[in-house]
Amino acid sequence: MLMPTAFLRCFLRQVLPVLLLLWKAAGATQAQPAPITFGKIDSRDLTAAPFAADSAAAVILCDYGSASIATDDAATRKLRFDRTTRIKILTKAGLAWANGEVLLRHEFPGYTEQLTNLRGFTYNLADGQVKQEALAAAGMFTDNVSEQYSRQKFALPNVRVGSVVEFSYTIISDYVVDFRSWEFQHSIPVRWSEFRAAMPHQYVYKILLQSKQPLALDEETDQKSLTPRFRWAMRDVPALRREPYMTTTADYVDRLTFELDSYAGQEFRHTWDEVDRFVLHNAALGPQLDQSGFLKDDLARLVPAPTPTNALARVAAVRALVGTAVKCTGETGFMASGVLRKAYKETHQGTVADVNLLLIAALRGAGFAANPVLLSTRGHGQIRPTIPLLGQFNYVAAHVALPDGQELVLDATDPLLPYDLLPERCLNQQGRLVLPAPGASRWVSLTPRQRHTHLQQVQVQLSATGALSGQVHDEFAGYAGATARAGLHEMGDRKFAGRLAAHHPAMTLATLAIANRDSVQKPLALDYAFAQAAETTRPLDLIYVSPLHDFGLTQNPFKAEKRAFPVDFGYAQEETLLVTLTLPPGYALAEAPRPSALNLPADAGRYVCSITAASPGVVQLSSRLLLRKPIYTVAEYGQLRELYRLLLEKQAEKLLIQKKAGG
Repeated sequence: MLMPTAFLRCFLRQVLPVLLLLWKAAGATQAQPAPITFGKIDSRDLTAAPFAADSAAAVILCDYGSASIATDDAATRKLRFDRTTRIKILTKAGLAWANGEVLLRHEFPGYTEQLTNLRGFTYNLADGQVKQEALAAAGMFTDNVSEQYSRQKFALPNVRVGSVVEFSYTIISDYVVDFRSWEFQHSIPVRWSEFRAAMPHQYVYKILLQSKQPLALDEETDQKSLTPRFRWAMRDVPALRREPYMTTTADYVDRLTFELDSYAGQEFRHTWDEVDRFVLHNAALGPQLDQSGFLKDDLARLVPAPTPTNALARVAAVRALVGTAVKCTGETGFMASGVLRKAYKETHQGTVADVNLLLIAALRGAGFAANPVLLSTRGHGQIRPTIPLLGQFNYVAAHVALPDGQELVLDATDPLLPYDLLPERCLNQQGRLVLPAPGASRWVSLTPRQRHTHLQQVQVQLSATGALSGQVHDEFAGYAGATARAGLHEMGDRKFAGRLAAHHPAMTLATLAIANRDSVQKPLALDYAFAQAAETTRPLDLIYVSPLHDFGLTQNPFKAEKRAFPVDFGYAQEETLLVTLTLPPGYALAEAPRPSALNLPADAGRYVCSITAASPGVVQLSSRLLLRKPIYTVAEYGQLRELYRLLLEKQAEKLLIQKKAGG
């Protein structure tokens, strides 16, 4: 009986340590060394050698992250994320990359994220030696973004052009379901970016790669172990720079995301029907929509019950009622922050969700079939309909079905907008209409019916010396009106007039008259006089003028020769410039540019320019740009860019005004 015990003691004391050592050694041979060691820098990174081919402000030398799930205790599972990043500062503009921030979540009770082990160094070359300075406590502080999020900020010391900075930190998170995502691409070039993940076999995630560049590494090891390990990397990733008319860079950045598919054999895949049911039964959304008793008296004062003839007027009145009673704080979301009655009756302010859920409740109380539309704003990212996840949404609007069969998607957060115009931030292709009947919910288009419409009518008088004077009438309708009203509201009349004058630096503008300032259903109208002095006081025999250039578009918004993502205006556009040029007595139009008509393929857009001598001494000029699509694909970019180039070239052409013989 003593032999096994003695043998066991011998095994535990002598044999087991050897086996454990061999096991650890075997694991070490399988594990790949980290691509970066914090605190150890190659002095060559501090030399003047080129690091980026495109004159970048800075370059990420190495960005290394790893994520794993600790499963020692099922009741306290944690997601651990470690990151180490090293950056070379190349220009003064790159100094901002020495300042970092980490966003931490605290969205649900009992769930939080904690930042630990935040460290940093700045490296400079002094007298041929590498000098290292550590991140100090004074360079770290926390910013509370909201009740759901906080932000840890830090600033590395003594950074200058040529410095190398690095930082490292760990995040311990309760959000195990939301495995950490990884971005390979940033707004500056990246020399090497690597991400590793260790996922216990109980957790099965969908791994989604969004990428234009090939992976330098794509490996899975320990496939048969309890914790499979993955490794991905990219090399020499170009910078992703913002271009005009693009949504959030998150829609296009090279990145990895993970979605929990199953846990311990239990599927976590949801259907859109399940998401819809969750929304309708959530106390902060669905049940709020039928609580409209507190609105009854106010609704009774509106126009009579909806009919095909007065439905639109009644919808507009309901929207005005809500928008006037509750000021939007600007905080997005799709669930009410509290009781809607309190926002309407007491505080008179609320989040986007508070305002628009109130709108739905009020529309229902007014006799309309109204329901929520969940959407993602342009700054939040595009929705992927194939992936049923509530987290894709960050906004709610109101859908209303009218008696004549029309359908509208409405928003009451901005009183400067017409009742049937969604804010530009909402124009992100489609939203999810959540209906009470099982299986009835569907996707609805967010493409607006109204355009961005700008009309300029200019009356110009030309003097014999070449001086110009006249009047301008501007009309801004649809989204052009929304933009102009927002600028007028933000800047006030004086600064708004100053910005207008800045577009005509050679001219003197007279007092600005504004019409339809508060009549948001009508175009915002501006009227002003202008004058431009001549360079001489003597009459000229030949005068060159280009009024289309003076009042038309001034530059091509698309400067890049190539573009890797769509042009997303959000709306169709119409830009019209009509000029009536009155010549001085004794002068005539001697030479004018030829008329021009340029068309994009498939009738996607058109530019038309015409110049005619309407009557003796009067020249009519017309320039009209029509872009019929809210979104132009990458394949269409070159043609769109060329259309703008030819437009500007045509508007820059000069008219030759000549003094008549004997005049």
